[in-house]
This record gives sequence, C-alpha cells and structure tokens, in this order.
Amino acid sequence: MSASTAFLTDRYELTMLDAALRDGTAHRKCVFEVFARRLSGGRRFGVVAGTGRLLGQLRDFRFGEDELRFLRDENIVGPEALAYLEKYRFTGSISGYREGELYFPGSPILTVTGTFADAVILETIALSILNHDSAIATAAARMSIAANGRPLAEMGARRSAEHSAVAASRAAYIVGFGATSNLEAGRTWGVPTMGTAAHAWTLLHDSEEDAFRAQLDALGTGTALLVDTYDIERGVRTAVRLASERGGSLGGVRIDSGDLPIVAGEVRDLLDSLGASATRITVTSDLDEFAIAALGASPVDAYGVGTSVVTGSGYPTAGLVYKLVAREGRNGEWVSVAKTASGKGSQGGQKAAARRIENGAAVEELVHVGDGFDDVPALPESGARHLQTAFVASGDIDTAHEGPAGVAAARAHHFAAREELPVRGLALSKSDPAVPTTYVEN
Repeated sequence: MSASTAFLTDRYELTMLDAALRDGTAHRKCVFEVFARRLSGGRRFGVVAGTGRLLGQLRDFRFGEDELRFLRDENIVGPEALAYLEKYRFTGSISGYREGELYFPGSPILTVTGTFADAVILETIALSILNHDSAIATAAARMSIAANGRPLAEMGARRSAEHSAVAASRAAYIVGFGATSNLEAGRTWGVPTMGTAAHAWTLLHDSEEDAFRAQLDALGTGTALLVDTYDIERGVRTAVRLASERGGSLGGVRIDSGDLPIVAGEVRDLLDSLGASATRITVTSDLDEFAIAALGASPVDAYGVGTSVVTGSGYPTAGLVYKLVAREGRNGEWVSVAKTASGKGSQGGQKAAARRIENGAAVEELVHVGDGFDDVPALPESGARHLQTAFVASGDIDTAHEGPAGVAAARAHHFAAREELPVRGLALSKSDPAVPTTYVEN
C-alpha cells in the first residue's frame, strides 16, 4: 500500500477546513484555479509539467491512523474535522492544460471544482508539484530550443534533493531531453538512461591508458571516454589508439572543462586528423540554455546538463498560484470572486481556454470567463485549439495521464504545441510573453 500524501500540505489548509465545517461553509461548491500572474525571468512562454505526478499523489491523498493521531495530538483540528478527514476522498473534478502544453500569464492551467472542503486542502500538493516541474520543464524547453536538434542528457541528480531529481528528469524528458543519468527516473517514468564513467574512474587507475583500456573492454569501443582528467590532447590520442587496437572506432569523447567552444574545435580537428571522424563530442561543464546557444556553431554533437536544468536555470519555481475564483453563495447562486491586491490581482469566474492559430502559429490565448459550475463558458468552434482536458471526473482519475505512457504522451504533445510558437517565442532574451492573453466575458 502506498504511503499517504495527505501531509504534503500546509497547516492552514486544515485549519480553514476546520473553521468552514464549524460555520457551515465547508460544503459550498467552489472553483479553484491554478495560474501564473507572470512568467518567471521575463521568459516568453511556460510549460505545464507535473500533472501526471499530481494525479498519482491525489490517489494517495488519504488521512490514515498516523495522520489523524498527529492532528489530534497537536490539536490542529477539532473532532468534526477529524471525522471528515478520516473518510476524505476527493470527489470533485479536475481539468486543465495537458502536460507538456505551453502556458502564458492568466492561462487556467488547472481547474479544481468541488466543495470547499474537497478542494481547499489540495492547494499545497498541487502547487508544490506543478511549480517545481513546470519550472524545470520551462528551462529545459529553452535548452532544447537552443540545442537545435542536438541530443541533450539530464545529469543533475547530485545537485538536487533525491525525489526532486527524479521529477526533474521526468520534466526535462517531456520537453526534449533524450536521456537521464537517474536510474529511478528510468524505472518509474520510462525515461531512457545513460552514463559511463566519471573522473574518479580515471583517477582510480595507475594511468589514464589503463582506465580507458578497462572501460573499452567492459563497454566496447562504442563507449564515450572522458578525456579531460589530465591533458586533453593526450587523452584523445590515447582513446582513439586503444579503440583502434580493438578493431573498432571510438564512439565518443566527453569534455567537462575548459573554454568549450575552443576546446571542442581543437578536439574535432584532432579526431579528424587521427581518422576518427565518426567519433562524437559530448560537452558538459555547467551548461545552461545560453551556453548551449553559444556552442551552436561549434562541432559539438551532444550536451549533458546538470545543475542548471534541475534548478530551473535560475528560476526554480514557476510562480503558479492556486486561487478561489467562484463559489456558491448563501442563497445558492454563483459568485465570481478574485483577489484585488495591487500586483496580485486575478480574474474571477470559471474559465475555458483556447489558443487562436493563424498560419500555423499561435497569436492569442483566449480565456472565456463564466460564473461557476453551471455556467462553463463557450469556446469558438473554429480557428482556435481548445486547451483543457478532463483529468478527474467526480473523483475518478483518468489513468491515461499517469506512468510512463502518460510521460510519452506529454512529450509528444509538447512538441506539437511548441511547433505553434511564433518565431519570437523561440528567443532566449527577456521579453513580453510570446502570445498575449485576452479575457472574454460571457
């Protein structure tokens, strides 16, 4: 049986539940929405990621004996709330942008409908997953664009918390990375894994030649040898010679230091002069989207990215918020609600979203606004792509979005969505969102 995920939450969600049960508002129908007020770092688009993980966590969002005992012992909620939580199962509905989809300020990324008690306690788990994974996916998508078709491998587990590293590998794969060094990401999510040897392997042996020889004997001549532990030129010459002595062509060399554009050019020239024109060059060494773009004209065949991708390339959260946008009033009528504080305002009402496409490129995010459960706004019938899909209906989770199959579907969807970006959306410099958002009142 899976461990409960119910305590991956903030205390105030349960104290709100407790108070709402006391004053009779807990069972009012509500609509909550996840959206971004702005894009982190002046980026031109965001990428939705984490939805499949969230659905799995929702399935295990249960309050068992241990959780209830803690709440009781710490006097966090009263008897009525404890009784409610003991039987808690999310019975509402969740819809939103498919994983891998692009989003812009105001995009209704996720819509949670149900009673206040049903939905309010999901805020932290929804935001912790979507904020982290969407930040990683957005940064990784920019790296994928900068790589311009060259393979990317994610190798940042040592620069992240252990479970965050797995989530980061998953998010990076969805948006274009081809492999990860993280075995758990491979086992759980079906992300292809890769890896050969670190500098410690070379340092273990009495000589670089001994280390290369042992690796070639173990992994074959198609392996990639790390050639910068000592002298790069000597390392390349040794690697090519040893592979040739074994009757094969060296698969690749990896460079993890130096002025990469210059070093890559020198290594390519050297490999070609040694007859190893098919040997590929992989570079690592603290790459981000800007460093990858700077290597665009260099003879680099593949990139390995660590710290930058697992930390969102400087923006480790997507800045998403979870807000109540519509609720049932005392008289049973729907009321649109919104925060109006300066700099943190939002648009009330339940939303339906579509992206207007002209000549194959996105030109506008259309967000149609209704009042609530019974007034889901209409969308245009043509000239726009509808953006929302159902994930949970009356508590039943659509399993198609989970597991390795869900990841593969998200990856395919991301590439299709990214094809719609206008050319200006591909640039790495800070600017306004590539697609403006327009609210349309019903």
